[in-house]
Amino acid sequence: MARITRKLALAAAVLAAASAFAPAAWAGCGVNATALKKHASWTGQDGAMLIPVANMGQNSIVGLWSVTLTAGGGTFDWGYQVWHDDGTEIMNSGSRAPSTENFCLGVWAQTGPFSYHLNHYALSYDSASGALNARVNIKENVVVDQKGGTFSGSFTADIFPVGAPPQHLGGQIVGQRLTAN
Repeated sequence: MARITRKLALAAAVLAAASAFAPAAWAGCGVNATALKKHASWTGQDGAMLIPVANMGQNSIVGLWSVTLTAGGGTFDWGYQVWHDDGTEIMNSGSRAPSTENFCLGVWAQTGPFSYHLNHYALSYDSASGALNARVNIKENVVVDQKGGTFSGSFTADIFPVGAPPQHLGGQIVGQRLTAN
């Protein structure tokens, strides 16, 4: 009996040591594990006010936003943007069907205390054939308001249709922060 107890104690000690010294496992499609250990957009505990991580102030662009882009008196696009603290952005475009590609990606940089520049790329496909019909580059310059709940600014869109001349337009963008509350 003492022999079994000793073996169980040894096995438990080995398991505890292995657990203590084993590296954390992170699934992140090639993203380094250190970047995944902090929240992408919010931090907080016990129901305390959630604060964007990027500059630890409520005027950070980091987070989830409901956005509307207008040009020429009409809606150019609308949807949801997520600005990540690593300088990347993703948008789910509400004005585009998933079969035509409604997700697009961007990179951003802070240009002032409350201002940000986004360089955003999209691909457009024909819903019937699945063939690429255009590449789009949207650039935004936005300013987060003093309370951190909205942003506004301008955008330009350069559209490169396959087999047709490029198109350029400009307009305005507004965003409303979405929160967990």
